[in-house]
Amino acid sequence: MKLSAIVIAKNEEKNIPRCLTSLTFADEVVVVDNTSTDTTGHMARAMKAKVITSSIKNNFSALRTVGMNYAKGEWLLYIDADEEVTNELQKSILKAISENKKQVFYIKRRDNWWGRQLTHGEVSTAYHQGIIRLVKRGSGSWKHLVHEAFNSKFNAETLNGYLDHYPHPTVASFIESINRYSSIRAKELHDNGVRATIFTILIYPFGKFIYTYLIKGGFLDGAAGFVYSFMMSFHSFLVRSKLYTMKP
Repeated sequence: MKLSAIVIAKNEEKNIPRCLTSLTFADEVVVVDNTSTDTTGHMARAMKAKVITSSIKNNFSALRTVGMNYAKGEWLLYIDADEEVTNELQKSILKAISENKKQVFYIKRRDNWWGRQLTHGEVSTAYHQGIIRLVKRGSGSWKHLVHEAFNSKFNAETLNGYLDHYPHPTVASFIESINRYSSIRAKELHDNGVRATIFTILIYPFGKFIYTYLIKGGFLDGAAGFVYSFMMSFHSFLVRSKLYTMKP
């Protein structure tokens, strides 16, 4: 088997059909269902995906590794349930694995939020350079509990085409995600010996907003860019505040 697509999902019944439909070119699709309480798993099975139920909590790198362990492909394509592969990207992926010249590949991502496409600020790196999502088995491993990244000794090349990303359909869901992910990140930092002070609680969010909104051009994405930068600076505030309350 040449290509396995691995999807991490939890209560994604609204997104999973779009995601899986875009993955029909893969030799197999493995869905790691993180104990969904909706019809995510049922829908994935109906679309011929291999569904693995995992109760791992608050560790997205571990969930991706579960998918890798069950997948049979030589090449692994990691996709989130709220993403879909465009036709151009599909062709680039198939070309890359047939040529077999690299071990890891960046895939560019277009974030669609608040009725527009974001290309600056927080998401600019993903849009212009991409994030590592296509890898050859054995080329590296995932790190971090949340906002996970693929760690590899090999140099990555950027593919043509995009993943289309549809995160946070409402502001309320955005805030819910920020609250959850900030708790996970605070614990990870605490376990690694990082501590917060009143100074870092104040300076990190402010610095994050200035960096993403002004330096990285979030203002160019209009009102959506402002809100996105503000939300991510609020995430930084929550991380440091929660970290501050944790015992040494």
